[in-house]
Amino acid sequence: MLKKFLPNEHVKSIFDIHPGVLKQKGIKGIITDLDNTLVAWDVKDATPEIVQWFKLMKEHDIKVTIISNNNEERVKIFSEPLATPFVYSARKPLGHAFKTAAKQMNLKKNEIVVVGDQLMTDVLGGNFAGFYTILVVPIVQTDGKMTRINRKIERRILHYMRKKGKITWEE
Repeated sequence: MLKKFLPNEHVKSIFDIHPGVLKQKGIKGIITDLDNTLVAWDVKDATPEIVQWFKLMKEHDIKVTIISNNNEERVKIFSEPLATPFVYSARKPLGHAFKTAAKQMNLKKNEIVVVGDQLMTDVLGGNFAGFYTILVVPIVQTDGKMTRINRKIERRILHYMRKKGKITWEE
């Protein structure tokens, strides 16, 4: 069961995910978390760097869909200026939102990567749904109330996995 918390890959930030590398792996779509993955959880708009990253993905024909446990207003305000599809109130790690995003992109599971900053929601949900998963380091170290609880559990899981030699990266 604990292996479902292990991402396939770990990177420092979303900017370490490059379209050429994705294409070599046969990836045509990205399902990404929003808060603390793309921008800090308390930042409502995309930064110029994020706008550029979305543009780069689009130029390389890589579809991007944002899925977030946050409310519609929060996700819509962020996603619409980027002309990016989104799923709000996703209830991650449950699989419905991941499947909805994949269906919207009209891609197969093996053509999609799930990117997020949380083991308990993004990685677990992506793994259960059968996708390749990439864990990014959270943009900021502060979180909303529920996420703080998840982070405590995640630290224990990561500590255990490190001890067992299952992961090698450092935060």
